[in-house]
Parts: sequence; structure tokens; C-alpha cells
Amino acid sequence: MPRRNSLPARPAALRLLAAALAAGCLVPALGACGASYPVTSPKAARGAAGSAPAGATAPGPTAPGRAATAAVAAGLPGAVDCRRARCVALSFDAGPSRYTPAVLKALAKYHAHATFMTLGKNHVLKHPDLVRQEAAAGMEIGNHTWTHRILTRIKPAEAREELERDQDAVKKITGRAPTLMRPPQGRTDEDVTRVCRELGLSQVLWSVTAKDYKTRDSALITRRVLQQTRRDGIILLHDIYPGTAPALPGILSALDAKGYTVVTVSQLLWPATPKPGEVYRPDRP
Repeated sequence: MPRRNSLPARPAALRLLAAALAAGCLVPALGACGASYPVTSPKAARGAAGSAPAGATAPGPTAPGRAATAAVAAGLPGAVDCRRARCVALSFDAGPSRYTPAVLKALAKYHAHATFMTLGKNHVLKHPDLVRQEAAAGMEIGNHTWTHRILTRIKPAEAREELERDQDAVKKITGRAPTLMRPPQGRTDEDVTRVCRELGLSQVLWSVTAKDYKTRDSALITRRVLQQTRRDGIILLHDIYPGTAPALPGILSALDAKGYTVVTVSQLLWPATPKPGEVYRPDRP
């Protein structure tokens, strides 16, 4: 959930960093849209994993939508195999909220699956039944911290607490602790990476954003998503804003018509297993 306040005056190097982020550099490097530390694309992760073990299938249930049906007809094992199917991962940040049931309803209608990066204090604790519903529907539950503090601006011990508290809350509700996290504003560094590695969390960034935190216009949200979506992309939306759930049926219908299968992040990476501390970000088109 990006911060909406304007940035105060700061040294030139930090102004360059802010400009890079504003330009869409998800992993910033001063003076350029590049990574200042390694990132791994879903395609590269799958390639590095090599062949799946005999009899292994991708995580999660097989989605019976049109694209998935074609994948099964082509002989893909069990759940969708994104090495052969045209996949895109869908993710929602900062929930659950009162809008989450409508999001889950749309996902069920289009046989799509998504990763929900949950926010602990004011969302997971307030809506534990919705977290259970997400898990029961075959969705992937991730970690978006406890209170949305920017992890690169706080001490490593504080960053650990932000992540651990959400881990513990989700595990208490679902029986499983998340293995994926999304750093608030996509900001991470070596200290955050070390904490994530120690906690068994992989870091997940994105390639598509509709900036649904800035608009209630569902048609605009739909257009932005569809304009940016490419194979192996990761879509970032939020299930806490009023314009997002109404946009979702149009997004999912259009993606289905284009032959996409909408999957969780872990399904997109399979047969790779997300590595703790690793930063996953799709290649740019």
C-alpha cells in the first residue's frame, strides 16, 4: 500500500532514489532504473529449477477455466504448469477488508487464484474469517508486515518484528505461516533480505500496477492492468480500496479471452521453490 504523502526535501542522492521509484523502478539503483542487488524473474527461476521430479505437480488446485482446460488437454500434469501455459500471477496487498469477499467471489467465478499479501494489525486481526476463506478457496497467503512500516527505514530488529507478528497471526488462523512477503512500497535492501532469509520468507515485487490506491474508477483500473500485463507478470492490486473489486470481473474476463491462466505467485514459479531472502520480480517487457 504505497505512501500517499509527498516527500520532504532531502539530499540529492535520495532525491534520485525517489525519482527512480516514481518512474517505476521497483528495485531502485541511484541514477538508473536498475537493481542494486540481484533479482530473479519467474522465468529464470523456473529455468534454474530444471525438470520437475517425476510425478510432481504444481502447487494448488487445477483451475477449470478455459485457459487451464486447454493446458490440461495439452498434457500438463495436475495443476497448471506455467512453463507451458500462458500464466500471470495476481496479488492483492494490505487486506483483508470488507471488499475481500467480492474479490473472492470474482476469483471463484473465473476459476482464478491469487496471492493475498496480508497486513496484520488492522486487517488480519480484524478479519480472521476472511483469511480462513482465502486459504480454503486455494488462495496463497503472504506477508505484507504488521503495520506497513517501510522496512528500509527501520532497524533490522524492528523489521523482523513487523514480519514475525504477521507470520504468527496468519499461522494461528490458517495453520501455516506465509513463505512469501511483499515489502511495503517494494523497498528492500541487504538488511531486509537477511531478515527475510532468516524467517524463511521470499520477497515478491511486481510488474503491473493499476495504482488503485489513487482512483475509484474501475474502468481505469481495468485498462491499466490490461495494458501492462504480459506473460509471467505479477499484477499488484489492493483488496482494501472500493474501485478494485468492481474492476476484477472485467480484468479476469479479458485475461481469459487472451489465453491467460491466472495463478498464485508460487504456481508461477513452479517447479522452482521460492528461496528465502530471494527477490522475485518479472522481467520488463
